[in-house]
Amino acid sequence: MAAKKSNSSNRTFLQKTFRFLKRLFIVLFIAQFVYIILLKWIDPPITVTQLVSVIKGEGLKRDYISIEQMSSNARLAVIAEEDQLFPKHGGFDWKLIEKAMDHNEKKPTRIRGASTISQQTAKNVFLWQGRSWFRKGLEMYFTKMIEWIWGKKRILEVYLNVVEMGKGVYGIEAASRKFYSKPAIQLSRAEAAQIASSLRNPKKYTVKPLSKAVAIRSGWVLRQMNNLEGDEDIQQLIRDDVQPKKVTKKKRSAN
Repeated sequence: MAAKKSNSSNRTFLQKTFRFLKRLFIVLFIAQFVYIILLKWIDPPITVTQLVSVIKGEGLKRDYISIEQMSSNARLAVIAEEDQLFPKHGGFDWKLIEKAMDHNEKKPTRIRGASTISQQTAKNVFLWQGRSWFRKGLEMYFTKMIEWIWGKKRILEVYLNVVEMGKGVYGIEAASRKFYSKPAIQLSRAEAAQIASSLRNPKKYTVKPLSKAVAIRSGWVLRQMNNLEGDEDIQQLIRDDVQPKKVTKKKRSAN
């Protein structure tokens, strides 16, 4: 009799635990969905990476600005350096991912990344730094969500506001003022290219003092900027006076 009561109690406990976890999952899912929608218009209060920077004593310099307050040179430079197909893909560059996986299989000691600007934005805003498959899975989820909800221009805007650009320096405005003593709207092509060239590892590849790697890489970025500038899709992202193309119906000629 006692054994039956014990088994019944265990079943009841498991059922209650399952119901609690199910409700918790639903609440958390709705909460993160609402948060993603809110971030289409408001800036992230703080990211995990920024919080870690504060805890480590690296400080936190940041100043969120609208995309219209960012030099078109800065927008073009990060696209040229980080993700040249950014306006065209749906969040992932599958060909680049395939190449990176093939390279990493052959040379596991020299890991090559294949993250798009969308993926990096998702990681920086919602997640933590790391290489686990669990984190990568969450990154893919958040990447698709911001692609669907935010759109390309908002993704680029948030990326340029939250990405680390130096030790304790986050976002293009803070980087521009620290390295060049001017607002981001005034960045020249060369200055924007230097900041973009540091993004691979901003603590190692420094803008001020100008590291050799950044000096060399920025020349390549400038050439890529020249090559990409005429692309219509990129113009939609780097110029504020460009309106989306309208599809017009051709008038039928009278018979």
